[in-house]
Amino acid sequence: MVLLGRACASPAPAAAAARGGGSPAAYAPGACQAFAPTGRSRGRTVFVDPGHGGPDPGVTGQSGSRAPVLESRTALAVAGQVASMLRADGYRVLLSRTGDTSVRRFDAADLDGGLMDAAQVRQDLQARVRCANDAGASALLSIHFNGFDDPTVGGSQTVYDSARSFAGQSRRLAQSLQSAMTARLHLADRGVLADDALDAPTLSDRADSYGHLMLLGPPLPGWLDQGTAMPGALVEPLFLTDPQEAALATSPGGQRRIAGALVAGLESYLAAPPAQQQ
Repeated sequence: MVLLGRACASPAPAAAAARGGGSPAAYAPGACQAFAPTGRSRGRTVFVDPGHGGPDPGVTGQSGSRAPVLESRTALAVAGQVASMLRADGYRVLLSRTGDTSVRRFDAADLDGGLMDAAQVRQDLQARVRCANDAGASALLSIHFNGFDDPTVGGSQTVYDSARSFAGQSRRLAQSLQSAMTARLHLADRGVLADDALDAPTLSDRADSYGHLMLLGPPLPGWLDQGTAMPGALVEPLFLTDPQEAALATSPGGQRRIAGALVAGLESYLAAPPAQQQ
């Protein structure tokens, strides 16, 4: 489940100053980390974003053992597997976070009861956008998990933004990811959606008027200073509120299956000639 308006070096001082923002906010420890390929280099970078994190746990579900399952930690585990597989295949990987933290650094005194407010979630997402752009990535993959109040609802879904100049590439990436998930996970196919058609809660009334996911959507003065500069998609491989699907997401074998599906979808997209990515 994502929030609309929700969604590694710092930008050069001149670029930050040009936006009128001064020095950019610092990343949390372990956030925005680059990892070199372990296989023969392909000369390309993939930005992998485990959704939520730390004071923003995301969806909470339950596995068959009735143990609570946090979206933030499950997404991080799968993202680590994705990164290892991509690196072995010759890709440089940027992980937005490597621990159960936010991406933007917040001090304990900044948080209300240890949780982010809407403005802080927006700041955290802007830090992810900055990290992705500074990475020079060829593609962006944001990993989330879904949730619903009916525990029998499940399936895989992928979201992209149709308002960008590279929307065709993002749609093709989303379709490739969705096809790989449905083929390998054998869950209900909930399809590929544009983010402005996504039925999800927003951070605020203002986020509702923005109408896009911050990690994928266009810049908007006063809301999003800069948009991500590469094709991207957000995946929700399954529902953590479905106990059977949550059990898949929390088992080591299940996490490898999910990661394998995502890598297959990414690599199918990246292997196509540029003309076919339009």
